[in-house]
Amino acid sequence: MGTGEDLRTATVQDLLDHMLARTVDSLGAHAGAIVLLDPGAEVLAADVSVGLPWEFVGPSRRIGVTDGPGDPVVEAIQLRQPVWTGTGAGAGPDCGHLLDADLSPYPRGTAVTPLLTPSAVWGALLVLMPKNGPGPDEEARRRLTTAARCIAWVLQGAALAGHRLVPGPEPRFLPLPTAEPVAPGEARAAADLVAALPEGGCRLDPRGRITFVDPTAADLLGVSATQLLGNRPWEAVPWLDIAVHEHRHRIAVAERLPTTFTAQRPFGGRLLFQLYPDRTGVSVRIRLVDELFAPRSPDPAEAGASAGAVRPDALSHLMCLSGALAEAASVRQIVDLVADHLMLSLRAQAFALLVSEAGRVRIVGHRGFNPNVMDLIDHVPLVPNVAVPGLTTGAQSLELNQGVPAFFSDRQELRTAHPETADIDDGMGAWALLPLMVSGRAVGLCVVGYERPHTFTLQERTTLTSIGALIAQALDRARQYDAAQELAEGLQARLLPRTLPRIPGLQMAARYLPASHGMDVGGDFYDLIRLSETEAAAVIGDVQGHDVSAAGLMGQVRTAVHAYAVAGAAPGEVLARTNRLLTDLDPDLLTSCLYAHIDIAGHCGLLATAGHVPPLLRPPGRPSDVLDLPPGPLLGVDPTADYPTTQVDLCPGTLLAVYTDGLVETHDRDHDANIAELAAVLSDACGPLDGIADALLAQAQPSGDRTDDTALLLLNVEAQATAETVT
Repeated sequence: MGTGEDLRTATVQDLLDHMLARTVDSLGAHAGAIVLLDPGAEVLAADVSVGLPWEFVGPSRRIGVTDGPGDPVVEAIQLRQPVWTGTGAGAGPDCGHLLDADLSPYPRGTAVTPLLTPSAVWGALLVLMPKNGPGPDEEARRRLTTAARCIAWVLQGAALAGHRLVPGPEPRFLPLPTAEPVAPGEARAAADLVAALPEGGCRLDPRGRITFVDPTAADLLGVSATQLLGNRPWEAVPWLDIAVHEHRHRIAVAERLPTTFTAQRPFGGRLLFQLYPDRTGVSVRIRLVDELFAPRSPDPAEAGASAGAVRPDALSHLMCLSGALAEAASVRQIVDLVADHLMLSLRAQAFALLVSEAGRVRIVGHRGFNPNVMDLIDHVPLVPNVAVPGLTTGAQSLELNQGVPAFFSDRQELRTAHPETADIDDGMGAWALLPLMVSGRAVGLCVVGYERPHTFTLQERTTLTSIGALIAQALDRARQYDAAQELAEGLQARLLPRTLPRIPGLQMAARYLPASHGMDVGGDFYDLIRLSETEAAAVIGDVQGHDVSAAGLMGQVRTAVHAYAVAGAAPGEVLARTNRLLTDLDPDLLTSCLYAHIDIAGHCGLLATAGHVPPLLRPPGRPSDVLDLPPGPLLGVDPTADYPTTQVDLCPGTLLAVYTDGLVETHDRDHDANIAELAAVLSDACGPLDGIADALLAQAQPSGDRTDDTALLLLNVEAQATAETVT
């Protein structure tokens, strides 16, 4: 932490960590977590967990806000109310929305409370209550609501101060506070007591790492205490690396319930492991079981796991990945999904996603690989039968072997197959190269890397190949979507003004936001036209729809209005001429428009409307008014239509807000009520126009979800010329 902003961010994190830990402790809960909504309001990302690592609580670090029913975090955000995954007797209507625990990807007993302030949604607070408990009582619900409200206000305060809290690459984990420290003499006596018992014992932290092991346990496991400390049992003891063993530990920690399992030692004898979890970890009792008194047939699940079956947690990640890939709409989303799920499920340390573009290799995303090697590979020519250093050999194989996957368990295997990689060190010791094929056509390559040599079992090869097919379909679809978005953004940028003119005596701020769904292009537009040194015209309009057709018609309307305004036509005449032009063009879409002629020197304005939503006017020192203008019909409907003109007072300090209906239309509230509420927000807003514009957008669309395009133009008449350019 070096800069002032870093220090401020650390202070906010420390405060939230303390609030989360206190909330979990006061409720007697197992664990808790904070999930934050990104600034674009499209993705929820886990920031910090206390008591349990996030992977024990949630199926994915990143959650799309459109993931739909089944995810309690998404439902809490969408419903703006608590969600409880459990069926305890105490979980009644006052507890908020109930989610069927059998359908939820979270443990039974997870209480999710949205982090809300009046102006925005910031994320969610998760608390894992006892599995078999009755559900949060009235006092617990009050504490959860209070804690969530306090956390939300802290997040909002940090954002308004200019350092909004953004989750790091991985969720932070905080252990719960431990009990009172034990005196050295007592600790020594306890260790001697354990060592004298005929059974072995060890202590695991919530992540499964061994923090204490006695000599008896080390002897039973056949591994020295030095090799065990700091490692997970199934990582330090090869014959314990079976999926069901790790799964038992996960159940004990997540549900805070004792559990047992047995394991056959390769050098003879079967061990019984008894796990006793508490708030800070798991105590494990290990003893040798007499096979004569405890006969046991081999466990098929364990046999399958030892042969390379996918672990239970890995299956969860792969299922989440397959479902999320079906919803992924951009290459960036695919990169994040693969990083969040595939690497975790396969215990891989790196991956890269490569595509072929114009005869060259392009890396669209990577994690874990040496960045210098990635830079070396990116944009190199893709020429068949020509040796190119690095992983481009895998990309070339797309052309040479019709997309057959390749697996290299160590560096020697890779060098034998591709000698040109001998001098390239990407930091990995094993690789899986998965050609991404769609209908026999190569769309890219997914490279999975392991830091150490890794033998790929048949099960792993089959799983990787299947996942590669899903990634290929998602990548091909996402690249088409990205290309369409790039075209839409370029079209929109050309149709809207790049900058607004500097006009002495007039301050301005403008915003344009496309609908949250569909292409990022639409029919809403705004313009500010300089008519003279002391006169300007403000235009706002809305063509029906938010697609390329709407954008094309919008360009015609804006051009026509601009031309008639510069020619000197009065407001009503500008709309009348534009209306006749559109009628001749016979458009299939309806268009609303509002035109305001502003006389800065004369302190007055002339306004005419073609079926547009009413503007807001805030005189200096007074509340905002909703201007009731006599409406004319929509443009392009009646060629003989007239558009009445209304004069308003624009004395210095007056603020005029014109906008499109995307700012005030919601599916669950009255249109007029939304306009009145927007006017009230404008009345209380202060500071620079850019801040006021953002406040209006936040009030109207706190979640960021927009069903229609939105345009907003704010104009402030000044006593002196202190205008600014708006981009």
